[in-house]
Amino acid sequence: MSTAELLSIDPHELKFVFELKKQISSSLQLSNNTDNHVAFKVKTTNPKKYCVRPNTGIILPRSTCDIMVTMQAQKEAPPDLVCKDKFLLQSVKTHDGATTKDISAEMFNKELGHVVEESKLRVVYVAPPQPPSPVAEGSEEGSSPRGSVSENGNVNGADSTTVARAFAERHESPEKSAEAKALISKALISRLTEEKNNAIQQNNKLHQELDLLRRESNKKRGGVSMIFVILIGLLGIIMGYLMKKT
Repeated sequence: MSTAELLSIDPHELKFVFELKKQISSSLQLSNNTDNHVAFKVKTTNPKKYCVRPNTGIILPRSTCDIMVTMQAQKEAPPDLVCKDKFLLQSVKTHDGATTKDISAEMFNKELGHVVEESKLRVVYVAPPQPPSPVAEGSEEGSSPRGSVSENGNVNGADSTTVARAFAERHESPEKSAEAKALISKALISRLTEEKNNAIQQNNKLHQELDLLRRESNKKRGGVSMIFVILIGLLGIIMGYLMKKT
């Protein structure tokens, strides 16, 4: 608050939350510090840009008056939101019972011997507050996707990718990171065990097929040998018979 002999101004600067193509308002409160009627007048260096209501008036002793300053919608913003516009508040004592109709330009003319108090107000542009960052739909704090776990505590191979993704997405939490690492380790061990079992089964199957081939080969060889022995025996009998006849 700025304190003067006649009027106090609160605040002593006009702040506008600047937005393009939008009318913006800022308010002031004038307080009469005297036991006299005080007339005031508000001037600006850019009257086409601002609308001041009221721009003149009478403030009763020990009373206040609210002033609304409206900035017209702007098509472009100044560099770095720096505004060079200024306002001037003039105040002067007047006679008791004075009203707004009694106010004239001559009352604020120093050359005519009137004691005029002047206060300068600067204009400040403030950037509008930024909206909060949007939160991804469906995401909740503390939630993390997990793969399905079998009864023996192993993670199914199809779900290991999901577990890895959960670890990557929640790596910022030490507890969740440790849990995800444990799930990944279980998934890898499960897959290695499954591949090992598959390899053992394939090896056993190959051994069984090889044994079967060997047995069939031995049967074929055994059949040929028996026929050969029988033929030799028949030939021996025939030859013995022929020799007896001769």
